[in-house]
Amino acid sequence: MMPVGPLMIEHRLIERMIALARTGLAQAEREGQISPLFVNAFTDFIRTYADRCHHGKEEDILFRDLRKKKLSGEHARIMEELIEEHRLGRQKTAQIVQANLGYLQGRKDQLPLVLQLIRELTDFYPRHIEKEDRHFFLPVMRSFTKQEQAAMLEEEREFDRDFIHQHYRSLIGAAEKDPAVLFLKTVGRSA
Repeated sequence: MMPVGPLMIEHRLIERMIALARTGLAQAEREGQISPLFVNAFTDFIRTYADRCHHGKEEDILFRDLRKKKLSGEHARIMEELIEEHRLGRQKTAQIVQANLGYLQGRKDQLPLVLQLIRELTDFYPRHIEKEDRHFFLPVMRSFTKQEQAAMLEEEREFDRDFIHQHYRSLIGAAEKDPAVLFLKTVGRSA
């Protein structure tokens, strides 16, 4: 398996969450309210799985190794776009968390912002995934030898093995400083 194989498999799970989020969004728009717990679950998934785990492997392994290669102008441009899109996804997710906290605290005026930001993320991810799957991942694999690909795949496996421990150490550490973290916030990568 190429190192982009697990990343493309992870895309399928992200797409499933996006479908669930769209269903929740449609229900919230019909009812004029949204479950803050649903929003927490969605943002936790985006921060933890889509960003820290999935984008972590892309940025810390694949993109890092691609920077050592001579990429075509198009692929170098796409890689920079993907990195910027990851940053924007983190920013939108952090905004959802903040707006959801306000909503949870009784500020009903935050509901339209929560809904708008969720809509933006559910529109963003399918386009982002298509760009990676159809225009970037497979072509850039030609930049690597079979041995380099095998080493990257092993590094991704090691990343995944360590990830859950890193995540929960971070969560517990943050909760020890502020117990509200367990109930009102999610802990994520730079958001």
